[in-house]
Amino acid sequence: MSSRTRLAALSLAVAAFAPLIACAQPLPGAHPAYLHALTDLRAARWMLYHQPGDDKVFAEEDVGIREIDATIAEIKAAAIDDGKDIGDHPNVDVHEHGSRLLRAIESLEKAKADISREEDNPQSRQLRHRALEHLDRAIHATKSAHAHWLKDMGR
Repeated sequence: MSSRTRLAALSLAVAAFAPLIACAQPLPGAHPAYLHALTDLRAARWMLYHQPGDDKVFAEEDVGIREIDATIAEIKAAAIDDGKDIGDHPNVDVHEHGSRLLRAIESLEKAKADISREEDNPQSRQLRHRALEHLDRAIHATKSAHAHWLKDMGR
């Protein structure tokens, strides 16, 4: 086979497989951590909502829950903009063995680390920024609830 024939055959093969290579590209957007953050946010919300506490803790937990809900809404919108399947639920990565409030704080901080990663989708940057503002307020409220709990426990 001559070198021209080989070159022609190689060119035809590249042309034939080019559409398949284009189809094999990953999902749009470079922020897969949004899905993991959603899982951590849902876990933190559950820990705040499903546990009893005194009136002081309830008030701060309610603030935390509202801010988590707002964060989830922003992150869902950003994930959809990035082409992610928001029905995907990765495992929660919380390892804290302390109180439910400590586990909630850990989940919120892990979600913040996931959301804080670099965002290259211009449409998602504002959503991410608003989500981080809500998340900071949720972390603050949950830490405040934990401080009240410690005070009530005499620690």
